[in-house]
Amino acid sequence: MATNQSPSTQTNSDEIDLGQLFQLIGRGFNAIFRWVLRVFLYLKKNMLLLIGLVVVGLAIGYGLNKIISKKFKTEVIVKPQIESKNYLYDVVSEIQSNIKSKDTLFFKSIGIDNIDFDGLNIEISRVAEVGGSESDIKYLELLQSFENTDAIADIVRAELQNKSSFNHRITFYYKDPTVGKIFAEKVLSYINTNTYFNGLLEVYRNNANVRIEEDQKLLIQVDQIITNYTTGLASKGSTFSNERIVLDNQEQVNIADIFEYKTKLIRDIEAKKLELEEQTLPVSIINLGQPQVEQKSFFGKSIVLIPVIFVTVFFMLSALIYLNKKSKLIHQ
Repeated sequence: MATNQSPSTQTNSDEIDLGQLFQLIGRGFNAIFRWVLRVFLYLKKNMLLLIGLVVVGLAIGYGLNKIISKKFKTEVIVKPQIESKNYLYDVVSEIQSNIKSKDTLFFKSIGIDNIDFDGLNIEISRVAEVGGSESDIKYLELLQSFENTDAIADIVRAELQNKSSFNHRITFYYKDPTVGKIFAEKVLSYINTNTYFNGLLEVYRNNANVRIEEDQKLLIQVDQIITNYTTGLASKGSTFSNERIVLDNQEQVNIADIFEYKTKLIRDIEAKKLELEEQTLPVSIINLGQPQVEQKSFFGKSIVLIPVIFVTVFFMLSALIYLNKKSKLIHQ
């Protein structure tokens, strides 16, 4: 008999457990609904006060935006030359310190009189390069074609110099747009007055000019050799793909090497002319921007920030009042 009643007893127990589970779920939904209802009633009760706080906050924020003057900025893109990157950061830090200490004597020494330090600031950062890994891979594949040539050394040297001297952005902040750009130009002129780097630039430029003159002389001689060779070849009426020539009874030279040497001279002249064009100042100015209004983030604007603060303070005070009432009931 006990064996026959066991399944029925187990089934009734399962039904009781399921019923209790559904009751718990129902109580949970009821608790959530009551909480939502209480929040709704609370907001409904304080709706006018919340609307009033938002309106007052918007009015105060709008008024502050009208009272507070706008802040302007000028962005300058520069490129340090001949390892002057560390100097650039040091001199910008020096100018920042002089702005914070309001050193009028320093700014008078660089030609800035009656300077207004209110809102004045200067910052520097590296300009992020635009490019992806795919373009880098293609560039490396292209370098492989120069692997066994003399040109690879020049390419690697130029690339290392380019990677070690990134472009940088100097940002000038100020409140008066009429004097802001003048201030930026005076500071940039001061940055490029370093006697050490200007002396190095003079040496670099002199060396480049001498190198160009020597390469041009060699290029004339190479052209003369090629002209004499082609003239003699035309008289023979033969091809010159594997022909060799003798220079002053010395070792024979392949004509293809002569053409390669001419190409190398031309590239060297072009590179040196490019250096002369770029290396005119210790810090080259790539772009001097126009004054522009500094854009503020949405939540940084007082017209939005003040209403948010008012509403947040209201909810915090309401929570404190509620907790205070509950604590009094517990003590009773």
